[in-house]
Amino acid sequence: QVRLVESGGGLVQAGGSLRLSCAASGSIFSIYSMGWYRQAPGKQRELAAIITSGGSTTYADSVKGRFTISRDNAKNTVYLQMNSLKPEDTAVYYCNALNQGYNYWGQGTQVTVSS
Repeated sequence: QVRLVESGGGLVQAGGSLRLSCAASGSIFSIYSMGWYRQAPGKQRELAAIITSGGSTTYADSVKGRFTISRDNAKNTVYLQMNSLKPEDTAVYYCNALNQGYNYWGQGTQVTVSS
């Protein structure tokens, strides 16, 4: 069992930055691929970024060049640095941990970008 707790969301103006954190507990953090997903009102949840246990990263086209995902295995934490934020980035951001069919989600953190 893995427990994920997100933090760092909030209200920011367009062009601003936020850093999301996701603290994991309950299992061996380093073996999991960690992801950030987001869900805007009335839309399906979508991938923003993933980082594998080996450190490889994948980004949605909509966030490439603006968002950076990273992980600190010593702190059992994954981060999402979000720069040049746009109103369309407004969503609830969810942390995800995945390993061999074990799939865990955090409770989400709201990010609101005003124009």
